Amino acid sequence: MLQKSMIKLLSIADLISITNAILGFLAIIMIFLNEVHYSFSLILLAMMADGIDGLVARRTKHSNLGEYMEAMGDMISLVIAPALFVYQIYSKDIIISNNNFQHLFLIIVLTIFLFFNILRLGSFHIMKKEKIFIGLPASASTIIIIILSYLRIEYVYILLIILIISIILISNIRFPKPNYIINIFAAILIIFSIIFGSQYNGITLLILLISIIIYSIFGPIYIHKSTKS
Repeated sequence: MLQKSMIKLLSIADLISITNAILGFLAIIMIFLNEVHYSFSLILLAMMADGIDGLVARRTKHSNLGEYMEAMGDMISLVIAPALFVYQIYSKDIIISNNNFQHLFLIIVLTIFLFFNILRLGSFHIMKKEKIFIGLPASASTIIIIILSYLRIEYVYILLIILIISIILISNIRFPKPNYIINIFAAILIIFSIIFGSQYNGITLLILLISIIIYSIFGPIYIHKSTKS
């Protein structure tokens, strides 16, 4: 009876949130198997599931578990999996070079990233607004971090970017919520990024990355101007 009552608490959106979490878990397994592209692809797919569950939740029956399910799924797929993704890519050379200081600093920076994301996801339902995000969305931060890591930018730069992103995640900076057209455009870019990866000089990855950076820089400016007018 207990199992039946728990299952009855779930909505369609909750099942998609669970799918998000499962994809994040599979991405972590791929990291341990050193399957970088598969891990990268699964994180991106989990991100799409995260976007779909919000859309479904707005159009179907809500459940009491929705906010908690979404936060747990995002914690696995948009925080833990990307952090381990970064660690796997950059720790190898550090361990080979036996640079304990760099290794420790990498762990510290990723721990800071984890800490700020826990704070953000834990408080998200309290600070949630209808048309804006308070702080950089976790999905945007994940895209920036995993693409730059996938393209293997310099160790120092990725750590600096992670630190900056971690601070913006819990800032009071306001970002607009993308409309359906932008979400569809982003989904298409994500699908092409999964299919082509770093092929063709990583052009699809760069387009997706540039799009997110433009959103991160000009989104708050747009909100500020629209508020003034």
